Amino acid sequence: MVKCAKIVIFFFILWITISCNSEEGTFIRGKISNLEYPYILASYLSADTLAIDTITVDRRGSFNYTSTIDTLTTFSLYLNNYESAVVVFANEGEKLTINGDSQLPDLIKVNGNEINNDLTAFKTENEDLLKQRGQLFVNLQHSVELDTIRNLALARHDELTKLNMLNHELTLRAEEFIKNNSAKLSSLIMINNFFMNSDNPRALERVLGYLQDDIAKTAYASSLKFYSEKMNRSAEGARMPYFKLVDKEGENIYSHDFNGKYLLLSFISMAGVESRETVELLRNEYAEVNKDSVEFVTVYIDSDIYPEDYADNDSIPWIVVPEMRSWGSDIVDTYNVQYIPFNILIAPDGNIKVRNIPSQGVADMIGNSSEE
Repeated sequence: MVKCAKIVIFFFILWITISCNSEEGTFIRGKISNLEYPYILASYLSADTLAIDTITVDRRGSFNYTSTIDTLTTFSLYLNNYESAVVVFANEGEKLTINGDSQLPDLIKVNGNEINNDLTAFKTENEDLLKQRGQLFVNLQHSVELDTIRNLALARHDELTKLNMLNHELTLRAEEFIKNNSAKLSSLIMINNFFMNSDNPRALERVLGYLQDDIAKTAYASSLKFYSEKMNRSAEGARMPYFKLVDKEGENIYSHDFNGKYLLLSFISMAGVESRETVELLRNEYAEVNKDSVEFVTVYIDSDIYPEDYADNDSIPWIVVPEMRSWGSDIVDTYNVQYIPFNILIAPDGNIKVRNIPSQGVADMIGNSSEE
């Protein structure tokens, strides 16, 4: 009898402990398959400080995580040693669930509040497109790894074309979601996910115009609008923003040096298959253009990591700039360069003619424009 009483008391104390804890923290419970490491890294801002926690995961991919927060917080959960990630939006005292596959991070489902539920509903409605996009990412990564053995440039080109088509379709569906949910926080997240890193400032400006009520007045919406205005300053048709660069010889290069000429600004890496291919393609284009009316400038934006003599070894016959501040450089920020390789063609009148122009076709574009 005494033993039974002790058992009852034990479970009563356990129940009280669990009940008390459930009121004090935000709980995230999940199961993610195909994890290669027995942990997940969670990062979030806490009082203007980046906090990082390690979440232990069992053999089945299950985990429980508790955090003490007092406002809406964005958690980034990094999987497989930063190979992929899932974003979770949590508020004080909420209980959230996560379920999915680490190899398809765009399809990981998060539930437990309106923002996560809305975003998960969008994922569910567009599961087929997101699966296709996820597989293309895997294929592209695989092709880069194999390129050291054989040239798969054509295959990568086809994969990139398919990826662009899928991204376009997903962006259209995201815009429809934003239009139908114009007073929800989830629409701000969708704008950030699908329009912030695009090269279409008009689309970003358009979807921001859908926002209504208090959502349109939030600080986050204001920051998106500020970014939209910045994008417009380097959009196609805009006047070329001023820049000052220092080439590999230590000479100053100014934007006004190219007045009256076509200028191709090429942003690439000192390492990587695609950047090397870009250099080779641009060599062919440069051989076909009139050097009196056309200038090329290549900016290596990761020269803080790789030795500068890489650019010298390329023997590039046009202006080369090793940008020591990398992604933090003024020209990358001013011209809104989101990824590399990336080419921008500027017309003789000083206006931006084409953003993200393919390397193969620069000479034809310049020739066709000159004949107009």
